[in-house]
Amino acid sequence: MEKFVYCSPTKIVFGRAAEEKTAGLVKENGGTRVFIIYGGQSAVKSGLIGRISSNLAEAGIENQAMGGVVPNPLVSTAREMAKAALAFKADFILGVGGGSVLDTAKAVAHTVASPEHDIWDFWTGTKVEKTTPLGAVLTISAAGSETSNSAVLTNDTIETPTKRGITTELNRPKFAIMNPELTMTLPKYQIGAGAADIFMHTHERYFAAVLGNHLTDEMAEGLFRDIIKYGPVGVKEPDNYEAMSEIMWCGSVSHIGLTGIGAQGDTAREGDWACHQLGMAISAIYDSTHGATLTAVWAAWSRYVMKNNIARFAQFARKVYGINVCDDEIAAEMGIVCTNEFFRSLGMPLSLTELLGHAPSDEEIEALATECTYGKTRKIGSFASLDYDDIAAIYNNCR
Repeated sequence: MEKFVYCSPTKIVFGRAAEEKTAGLVKENGGTRVFIIYGGQSAVKSGLIGRISSNLAEAGIENQAMGGVVPNPLVSTAREMAKAALAFKADFILGVGGGSVLDTAKAVAHTVASPEHDIWDFWTGTKVEKTTPLGAVLTISAAGSETSNSAVLTNDTIETPTKRGITTELNRPKFAIMNPELTMTLPKYQIGAGAADIFMHTHERYFAAVLGNHLTDEMAEGLFRDIIKYGPVGVKEPDNYEAMSEIMWCGSVSHIGLTGIGAQGDTAREGDWACHQLGMAISAIYDSTHGATLTAVWAAWSRYVMKNNIARFAQFARKVYGINVCDDEIAAEMGIVCTNEFFRSLGMPLSLTELLGHAPSDEEIEALATECTYGKTRKIGSFASLDYDDIAAIYNNCR
């Protein structure tokens, strides 16, 4: 096991009616003027934004709400929200929604603390030195942004949109309010895409370059089994509290860092993350649902790289799916098949053709590989290092 430093400062308040504790948590963190960020009108129509605003107002906390965050969150939206938050003189940012809302809230928090910088500066090399206190009220179980140190944005203001992520401990919210009942009205496709993303956050850390972390493996394998069991139940029965609570907690634990401990060492970011990079390029070009981009590329990535460590794929198959086969290659392939069956049970696509609704052309494959490599300037992955040609081959294999 490599040396590591682990810190998870986000206070989690989990359970029914947890959102009623919002004002108290904001006060704990010194908030007096709260800028609330949310997505579409469903959060307003359901009464959630009104309840949170009233909860804050009754505690003497000034607040202002602004919606409009879309899936695959945009720099243009974040800029407008940062401008409004600065005008309001916000000293606390509250994101009410899923990963897109929370990633936008993180961007706004950084910009409010450092208004001399444009938001995209932080996504292109400028170090985040300070931020505004941030809280989360989770309504979608998927990205794990409520406890993670990462955030992703798409720059829609340039000729060729690009999707990038940043990692900093200043991305972590002060608190995360998690009431599974708030996720019960989501479309089934969104629940399925969220469960797929949760699976993949664990997967990216599990298939790391550094192995031999046995307790970490046990935690990851248990999380795999739990989301495989309850993800499909949540898709079929969105009002099933047990399933939705398991999915919600899996979402946080999958991206809180626990399933990557000991695999990081001194590197900046633990795990492999190649599938996420492949998926982010698809989202940048086609605005596809994030979780669905991951299921579309996963099997092609797996079959392309598993020769690097076939035993790891065999362990995954045996410990997660109970596959009792001695031959590692056969076990590994069976694990891939079982995972695709899990993705299918969530209603997710298994190829680019399924995802996009058409078979991508050679030119489209080239465009995806170019976006994924930032114009052929980088490689991705640590389980296997992938260059432009490798990435193009993987996209071609999942056509």
